[in-house]
Amino acid sequence: MNVIIIEDEKPSARRLQRMLKAIDVNAETMLHSVEESINWFQNNEHPGLIFLDIQLSDGLSFEIFEAIEIKSAVIFTTAYDEYALQAFKLNSIDYLLKPIDEDDLKIAVEKFKVRTPKKQSVTLDFNDIKKLLVNPIEREYKKRFSVKVGQHLKLVNIEDIECIYSENKGTYAHTVEGRNYLLDMTLDQLEEELEPHVFFRVSRKFYVNINAIKDIISYTNSRLQIKLKHYKEQDVIVARERVKDFKNWLE
Repeated sequence: MNVIIIEDEKPSARRLQRMLKAIDVNAETMLHSVEESINWFQNNEHPGLIFLDIQLSDGLSFEIFEAIEIKSAVIFTTAYDEYALQAFKLNSIDYLLKPIDEDDLKIAVEKFKVRTPKKQSVTLDFNDIKKLLVNPIEREYKKRFSVKVGQHLKLVNIEDIECIYSENKGTYAHTVEGRNYLLDMTLDQLEEELEPHVFFRVSRKFYVNINAIKDIISYTNSRLQIKLKHYKEQDVIVARERVKDFKNWLE
């Protein structure tokens, strides 16, 4: 089976590649942008199956279909919310919701294997989905957390949180008051709950609030160190593979 992965976040692409290998599917080619993908399809035989992220670094992946007649089956990978997923279901498009689950991946690959082996161009009309993604229905992000303090429940407003971090298998929110509160969600689960223009995941361990950043300093191995206004318990380091995205987020 000839399979390629189109995903702008290289760690995510490598993770998917490893997951596929575990079920005996080799994806040797990984592409990371709309431009790179268009160039590749213009000069290579189209694969049987593409795992395609929707939002790439230089635009929506639908732009690839506008430039090239793709002769492959496509399984989209997406972190989009329920409104976009409804559009996918209505158009009978296969998708995997991030973070990708091993069992869901296996089912998706098996579905592809039992289809007719004849290659068919992707002829689905993506306009409705593209409209949803470019102009999504306004969604509600987390405005506050309810946390347990002794026998009481306390409401912590999202704007009062400087950073959210994991430690000893727990997830904690650090507030401008210098308090740490244990949350009942993992950092991965928070990905869809936090306003992306306000919070950024700088590493596997930390989300930071853009309004809490006091200083940014060059650090070893092409990384960055963030100084927050109040949080000083640990060094907050932007992982090397996240530095480029972090700089773009700041702008």
